[in-house]
Amino acid sequence: MSHFPNGFLWGGATAANQYEGGWNEGGRGPSLSDVTTGGSVNSPRMITWIDKYGSPHASPSHGFILPEGASYAVLEDYYYPNHKATDFYHHWKEDIALFAEMGFKVFRMSISWSRLYPTGMEDEPNQEGVEFYRQVFQELKAHGIEPLVTIWHFDTPLYLEEQKNGWNNRELVDLYVKFAKTCFEEYKGLVKYWLTFNEINNTVMFLDMFGNVANDEAFQRAYLQLHHQFLASAKAVKLAHEIDPEYKLGCMICGIAFYPATNDPNDILLNRNLWEKNIFYCSDVQCKGEYPRFAKRLWKEHDVDLAISEEDRKILKEGTVDFYTFSYYMSNSITTHQAEDKAGGNGVEGVKNPYLKYSDWGWAFDPVGLRYFLKVIDDRYHKPIMIVENGLGAYDKVEEDGSIHDPFRIEYYRKHIQEMDKAIEEGVDLIGYTTWGCIDLVSAGTGEMRKRYGFIYVDMDDEGNGSMARSKKDSFYWYKKVIASNGEDLA
Repeated sequence: MSHFPNGFLWGGATAANQYEGGWNEGGRGPSLSDVTTGGSVNSPRMITWIDKYGSPHASPSHGFILPEGASYAVLEDYYYPNHKATDFYHHWKEDIALFAEMGFKVFRMSISWSRLYPTGMEDEPNQEGVEFYRQVFQELKAHGIEPLVTIWHFDTPLYLEEQKNGWNNRELVDLYVKFAKTCFEEYKGLVKYWLTFNEINNTVMFLDMFGNVANDEAFQRAYLQLHHQFLASAKAVKLAHEIDPEYKLGCMICGIAFYPATNDPNDILLNRNLWEKNIFYCSDVQCKGEYPRFAKRLWKEHDVDLAISEEDRKILKEGTVDFYTFSYYMSNSITTHQAEDKAGGNGVEGVKNPYLKYSDWGWAFDPVGLRYFLKVIDDRYHKPIMIVENGLGAYDKVEEDGSIHDPFRIEYYRKHIQEMDKAIEEGVDLIGYTTWGCIDLVSAGTGEMRKRYGFIYVDMDDEGNGSMARSKKDSFYWYKKVIASNGEDLA
């Protein structure tokens, strides 16, 4: 018997920069993803730019800082998969109809900041962009689907990255609030649920995970960027509640369950410290409205000085979120000891867990870890929770008759939904679940298409070749059955 409550929000999730396309249409300005090339599990995505002498360059995207006098550039010799992504911009009606056929109660999507404000500096929004999203929201509502809208999903206008030093610059706080205010006013009555920043904790967490030169200077930048985003989020939350008291605003955390690899007390303490640094630091500020006590330890480790004012503290306290959301794909096993069998892959650190299986991209298959994460978060914050990303990136084969059999994906979701059910039975206030990449889209980490997540197959390869035709995988029909039974029929 299912323990999912009546009105549980079943659905799927996407992001504009991986799905929308139309990068230079409808008055949209460029963002960082538009100067980011494709990659693979073994080769990094690159950012392309021109130095002050006019020479072209391509540099690994993680940790890249634009040199002085240089500018971002789209270069002829490179392929940029996010330019057309899987083209929601031209297929939105068709795609929403497919989501409705599956029975979606909610659809998570993001708004491209540069589609509304091409450089981020304009006084008035680009009306063509405003109307595009209005039509999308109206279509969703016509099909009985609630939009869940991420305001910022790694999607800052490129002008602000290049000319304003991105989120290192406090000026972005009010520029973001201007953007958010437009969203709240224009889509009042069409959207109820908003997320301020996607996977906000990645800013610090990725410094360790991707082997960047994580020196004190890098951590100073990262914690400063986060402080500015916390302020922007809090201001947006307060403003949203003033514009429409019915609005519900959430944080969004990259959820990874950390485990100590051994019983060594040093491993236990390291594990606790990683939970604090990578998970609790951001969500404590957004959910509780203040920095946690352990923040001083984190800042001291890297000689970080944020010069937080009393006005800043007041802003944070007045802008706490209404609900907690997170992504969940895997867990990480952590140790202070030397280990040969290290975990690999995008966003993975630590050592391999002998009790778990791993995907082709090195991610641990750990449904029980999802229940563990849910229980930890429910106990800490006492707020409604949504899982807004969960999925398996894998290879799909199109059979001669056009069918796509993906039992591995069905099994992945089945196991995670079973653990969600147990978590609810154990008292967790879980109100929604949107699977990541409900339709195939460009992988954020690798820029590939072969790493597919969707219930809906999109005919496009890693080089951008294909018809963009949509077709249903076996998992499409399975998830439709799951939703119709409110999580009871998982066979």
